[in-house]
Amino acid sequence: MSLSDPIADMMTRIRNAQGARHEVVQMPHSKLKTEIARVLKREGYVKDYSVEGGAKKLLRVYLRYTGEQQPLIAGLRRDSKPGNRLYVGSDEIPRVLGGIGIGILSTSGGVVTDKEARKRKLGGELLCSVW
Repeated sequence: MSLSDPIADMMTRIRNAQGARHEVVQMPHSKLKTEIARVLKREGYVKDYSVEGGAKKLLRVYLRYTGEQQPLIAGLRRDSKPGNRLYVGSDEIPRVLGGIGIGILSTSGGVVTDKEARKRKLGGELLCSVW
């Protein structure tokens, strides 16, 4: 199956899995999705992630919940879309909910959060926002 926007598919799978209170969500693997999962883990939004399989690799993301079984990720939004790419300079990076959430950017220095990009003075494609 061909997907026109695999990053949006990843976010939809995570939202749906959290709505159903699943512990793990799996999706087709790509390097960019793995890097997004790495950032989500480092920022504490997911427990862990793993890449499994042979020729057809799968990315598994292990979700985190609060004590009351509420998902830690309250919202995911795809900012840059295939039909409307959103590129920002280091001084134009928007703050997500006034700094409470994170923006994930694809920069020349790799996939980083909005805070890291500002600190390293890197601009790039604003992939998504998480809060």
